[in-house]
Amino acid sequence: MTATLYLCKSSRQLYEERLPEILKAHGITNRLAGPRLEKICLNMGVGRAASDGQILNIVTEHLSLIAGQRAVPTRAKKSIANFRTRVGMKIGARVTLRGARMWAFLDKLIHLAIPRIKDFRGLSRKGFDKAGNYNLGLREQALFHEVVLDKLEHNQGLQITICFRNSNEQLSYAVLKALHMPFREK
Repeated sequence: MTATLYLCKSSRQLYEERLPEILKAHGITNRLAGPRLEKICLNMGVGRAASDGQILNIVTEHLSLIAGQRAVPTRAKKSIANFRTRVGMKIGARVTLRGARMWAFLDKLIHLAIPRIKDFRGLSRKGFDKAGNYNLGLREQALFHEVVLDKLEHNQGLQITICFRNSNEQLSYAVLKALHMPFREK
């Protein structure tokens, strides 16, 4: 017997249902010319990893649990004396999600993680770039239920980028709003 995560429709189903309305509202006649979610990129930069290598292993493990696939350590591209980093030193972790894992993570983000943010008043609309990609930063990874709080020694921020294809700021906003992303009203 399988348990369902939510009682509402998944983000993928909402996207398929609402896309024709969004295209019609923006005057796009061809479905393939409309906005599509291409990938979701997760990134954790760990400045303390320069002094303590164990922190990076813990953060990579947590990011792998959150994403549902193995995280890859990132390396420094430049040496910066003030940050005590050298070229090639491991300083963070990242994951790129596509397909079914991307949609599952988006469901988890919208319905489980964002509602757990303390004193939440909505997401800012300033996170969109010219290509329509949305950038979101979370201050702690403990918002996700996969992270075991007993193992969590320190909170670490998480950068999330939702990448679109064939989009701009208005189209991406309309798609994310249709997926019930809780944006702040002006």
